[in-house]
Amino acid sequence: MRIVSLLPAATEIVALLGATDHLVGITHECDYPDIVGSRARVTKSAVPDTHDPAAIDAAVRDASNAGVALFALDEKTIMALHPTLIITQKLCNVCAISEHDVRALAARIEPAPAIVTLGGESLEGVYDDIRAVAAAIGAEDEANELLAGLRDRVKRVHETLKAAQAPRPRVALIEWTDPLYAAGHWGPEQIKRAGGVDVLGQPGVHSLRVDMDVLRAAHPEIVLIAPCGYTLDNAAAEATRCLSLPQWRWLAGRPVWALDANGLISRPGPRVVDGIEAMASIFAPTLFSEIEPWHAVRVA
Repeated sequence: MRIVSLLPAATEIVALLGATDHLVGITHECDYPDIVGSRARVTKSAVPDTHDPAAIDAAVRDASNAGVALFALDEKTIMALHPTLIITQKLCNVCAISEHDVRALAARIEPAPAIVTLGGESLEGVYDDIRAVAAAIGAEDEANELLAGLRDRVKRVHETLKAAQAPRPRVALIEWTDPLYAAGHWGPEQIKRAGGVDVLGQPGVHSLRVDMDVLRAAHPEIVLIAPCGYTLDNAAAEATRCLSLPQWRWLAGRPVWALDANGLISRPGPRVVDGIEAMASIFAPTLFSEIEPWHAVRVA
């Protein structure tokens, strides 16, 4: 089998199912686990090489208005890789190659590769995606073992919180800072399972654009800043920048954390459970191990 993964989360799923040897092509964003770094890169991005959230948002909007794709497939390289399976997504055209473009390309390949489309919008949806990939690559046993481990870890967090009758802090999970977005999809569920109450986000739906006054009126006790696609270093730099601005100063005295969005939140793969555990360590530090320094850092 020859697999081309067009989504970082799919790359992580394939690797954790033990099928890295079958992975021949990945996106320009795939960076986990390290072993995938030697695979051919088959996508390119039209998004500016910057971590300025306003500049990125403007570029995305301009491309959308002009009907220009944000990501491009390296068709020549993909053809040369002779994939038998392509894994794509239908959740977000801003974050990855569109399913329509992938199917159009696949139709030009002989023989045509199988296509698996991921679209999980919740924790259970992520689990379903893992099962779908496993079915396509013949790794059902590995998926059962992986999923059992993920469910057990989430259950342990729940049981620890329940036994301690831990209070549930009010939490805002910021997915973008300029303009301001509260995380949706699995983000609010991560907060709930980690022992918090999401004050803005809605589970299972797209992220929500909000005004700063709305965020302030929601009275979050803890604010998590995890801009989509940002590493921890970049998220921490952006959080620090935000806190220096007048419109964010109302957060003074409240815990504000920067998180590794790529590793814990943005990608709908197995590491969303790492995100739940990291949040639990933030919300109830006396009940859980100290948070790993590569997962999150407190900035205020």
